[in-house]
Amino acid sequence: MAQTSSFSLLFFLFTISISIASSLPSSITPNKQGNKDEQQNDLVSSSCIHARYPKVCLRTLSSFSTKANTPRDLAKVAVGVSLARANNVSRYLENFKGSNKKEKDALHDCVEQVGDSVYNLRKTLNELQHLRRDSFEWQMSNAETWVSAALTNEDTCLDGFKEIDYWKVKVDVKKKISNIAKVTSNALYLITLLDQSRH
Repeated sequence: MAQTSSFSLLFFLFTISISIASSLPSSITPNKQGNKDEQQNDLVSSSCIHARYPKVCLRTLSSFSTKANTPRDLAKVAVGVSLARANNVSRYLENFKGSNKKEKDALHDCVEQVGDSVYNLRKTLNELQHLRRDSFEWQMSNAETWVSAALTNEDTCLDGFKEIDYWKVKVDVKKKISNIAKVTSNALYLITLLDQSRH
């Protein structure tokens, strides 16, 4: 009789445990999507770790990890981020005219240089979106050349403000351009990494 009671109790507890397990929210159970997200985050982390500005790389690209399944995707996202920021700075600079010749010249030159950066980054993004096996090396060479040119334009923009004394616009522009330059530098690194992955 005691054995029957023990068996009944065990069966009851087993039934309860199955019921509880089936009611658990899916968020605490393993799933394939979670593994996929981890792999995508690993791609961003492993790619950014040796970038010139790793912290900036992680901060700007981590939120795009779900769109970056391959090194090519990651390079495209990096160029897209750089392009978006260059566009924003270009619009920002249009709000100022300068109060003297030095300021006006520096702003005018910077607007042109940032505009050139936007143009080069657009060409790069288009090239990365249409990579072909038979012209991969040539296209990657173009992409590296154009992003390098964009980076040079951004640095040149900053040089134009060196002879100007303290000016709020100078401080803001320097901060914004420096940020773009870091993002662009990281994009160039990721493009180089993509190029090397095919050799």
